[in-house]
Amino acid sequence: MDSDPRSADEGDPRSAAVTFVTTEHFVLQGARASTIAESDGRANMFLAAASGGLVALGLVATASNLGAAFYGFGLVLLPTLAFVGLVTFGRALQSSREDTQYARRIALLRGYYFEHAPEIAPYLLSDPSAEQLHMQRVPGDRWQGYLTVAGMVAVITAVLAGSTAVLAAILIFDHSLAAAVISGTVVALPALIAMIRHQDSAWERAAAEPLRHGEV
Repeated sequence: MDSDPRSADEGDPRSAAVTFVTTEHFVLQGARASTIAESDGRANMFLAAASGGLVALGLVATASNLGAAFYGFGLVLLPTLAFVGLVTFGRALQSSREDTQYARRIALLRGYYFEHAPEIAPYLLSDPSAEQLHMQRVPGDRWQGYLTVAGMVAVITAVLAGSTAVLAAILIFDHSLAAAVISGTVVALPALIAMIRHQDSAWERAAAEPLRHGEV
């Protein structure tokens, strides 16, 4: 007489555990979709604001014949758009970090599938915790940061900040082209480099965060 009715299938996971793992996988996949949708939505809002603002700036330039109204409007509009871009960059980067954490947690759950159903290994990635996640970041690729939504927003934001410096330099230095180019470059390039480096460091911190309690 068997003392434990589960002894025949001792190696099989409990049905409650399977249900929990599959539900958690589904929830995490939905959360990833939400972060991607939010990043896309915020980027679209920023691009719409930037394009609409630049169209308005062009209309003001035509109406004022590049007069004082154009410079006044530009010096109000461009810093505002740059600020909106900076905020959008920050939130898109947060969403990217959240997406990375969700992906790592999904990879952790996939390890459970491989452990309890090894027969599926030929049909799935053999190492769900490494290659799959590395494909999202491509560590060591210096240009990868510019291919993300946050990276795209960073480039446009840096250009807007540089354009603000250009308008200010034109007024301060009596329409000097050299002063305008130098001022725009000095503002735009450091701003872009700072945002991309901030993004890289945020990715590194996200990848180093432990997923389990007590994990270091």
